[in-house]
Amino acid sequence: MTAPRENQTTRRRAPGMSPEQRRAMIIQTAIPLIAEYGAAVTTAKVARAAGIGEGTIFRVFADKDELLQACLAEALSPEHAIRELGAIEVSQPLPDRLAEAAQALQAHLSRMGTIAGSLHASGHRSGKHPGTVRGAGREESTTRIRAALADLLEPDTAALRRPPEQIAALFFGLLFTQPHMEDEPELTTQELVEVFLHGALAGGAK
Repeated sequence: MTAPRENQTTRRRAPGMSPEQRRAMIIQTAIPLIAEYGAAVTTAKVARAAGIGEGTIFRVFADKDELLQACLAEALSPEHAIRELGAIEVSQPLPDRLAEAAQALQAHLSRMGTIAGSLHASGHRSGKHPGTVRGAGREESTTRIRAALADLLEPDTAALRRPPEQIAALFFGLLFTQPHMEDEPELTTQELVEVFLHGALAGGAK
């Protein structure tokens, strides 16, 4: 009896990854697991989720601590947020641009807080700064995000009370320090933008 054609066909092996590509893949696989399990996540669990052998992890990371540090650095990296800000269509009205920007930056801040908080809560301690992956330290990351925000504001420079760079810094600061009241619902993105652009007085937008 002739074997089915698919059984006679040799499966092609997936193209090999460079060490940098494999390292990036492992980091992206590990980040959601760290968010769930914190520092208690095992390299065996990360390997299973990535579909690789556990030994493969240790070919690109010296140990588990280096993996955790790399994941924290990736979470702190501004690259993803900057790409999203750069993809916002500048022909939209300013409120719509800022609403999209707020959503992108809130997701970035939430990602940072989730990973850092999960590692801290589970007892991970490191005396060294994690650095960044494809980015820089906190000050440079903030500067780059503000610059991307300023680019979004540039088309409306003539209507702004201050230079776009200063408005961008104020907007980023509002997102970063937005207070959360236990007995009050959080502002929606649109409400946040309206308060920022038109003030706290009712009817201020009119």
